[in-house]
Amino acid sequence: MDLAREHGLSTQAIRNYEDAGILPAAERTGHGYRTYTPLHAHALRAFLALVAGHGHQTATSIMQAVNRGATEDALRLIDESHGQLLDDRRTLQAVEAALRDLAPVPQERGDTFIGPLAKRLGIRPATLRKWENAGLIRPRRDPQTGYRIYSAADVRDVRLAHQLRRGGYLLERIAPLIAQVRSAGGVAPLESTLRDWQARLSARGRAMLKGAADLDAYLRAREP
Repeated sequence: MDLAREHGLSTQAIRNYEDAGILPAAERTGHGYRTYTPLHAHALRAFLALVAGHGHQTATSIMQAVNRGATEDALRLIDESHGQLLDDRRTLQAVEAALRDLAPVPQERGDTFIGPLAKRLGIRPATLRKWENAGLIRPRRDPQTGYRIYSAADVRDVRLAHQLRRGGYLLERIAPLIAQVRSAGGVAPLESTLRDWQARLSARGRAMLKGAADLDAYLRAREP
């Protein structure tokens, strides 16, 4: 099948895309074979380009919306994805700003506990405990109650971990970064990570542009 071969896909993958509503329904021959047209080629190119920029799940939802005639729903999904990219860019800027202002924080007694800190960041206390188990943060324990007590340095580490998680970094990649911050070793060891993060955001933005162009071509091909 030329449609599959052009993109290095199997014929079964094309059938699966059609069954999932990613491609429009194909006409059938008298023998039951599916007939794919240039319209299907436009749809497949649009979907694959959208996957690169928006991810598989969102790209699928966009194409399903277009194919059922709900173009406004598809555009809303695209807008939401662009909004998330903007949020991620702002997160990166916040991390860069935090690292530029990085300075040793005195180990002073704090009075911030797990519940209020989790609420302030909009995460669950269980998430903070998970980060502690992964070595990202090291709150002290009250000797009488056993409650976790987060100092100013701990709160800084938590905020940086939260920002990096939003940036898509796994815990095992965040731990060494937090260790560098904790020792106030400067921003130099983190520069390569920040460059990589910026490059991934830029690639995502470019992929969104390509997806928009291919989707527009598909929408025009669908017009009467």
